[in-house]
Amino acid sequence: MGKANLVSVRIITADIKRLVQFFEDATGTKAKWATDDFAELISEAFTLAIGSTRTLAFFGEGVAEPATNKSIIIEFLVENVDDNYEMIKGLTNEIVQKPTTMPWGNRSLLFRDPDGNLINFFTPVSDEAKKKFA
Repeated sequence: MGKANLVSVRIITADIKRLVQFFEDATGTKAKWATDDFAELISEAFTLAIGSTRTLAFFGEGVAEPATNKSIIIEFLVENVDDNYEMIKGLTNEIVQKPTTMPWGNRSLLFRDPDGNLINFFTPVSDEAKKKFA
């Protein structure tokens, strides 16, 4: 069996237009819409896919439920998390943690998207963390 490479994470939402707009604003990346029910925000390293609840019909009933995530953090490497904090404050009232330097060397901002998914914007600040993402 060959090696598996993670290439995307998909969020299922009941309000796709709202969630896509939020992530476009938060990341500065324009989404590519495949259909009215599926869009992708594509970066050099990763793709964030967003699908409406209507896409679940292809997988079977009860396979996923929107706005119920309590176990995953979606993380974005950003140039300056403190600068992003000012912008994010204008997009959501759900700031979980203001920019804080973590013991592992990243400066981290945690917030929730409109569906309640936990998002982490982080910037490496220690020498070791900077080397990891160089």
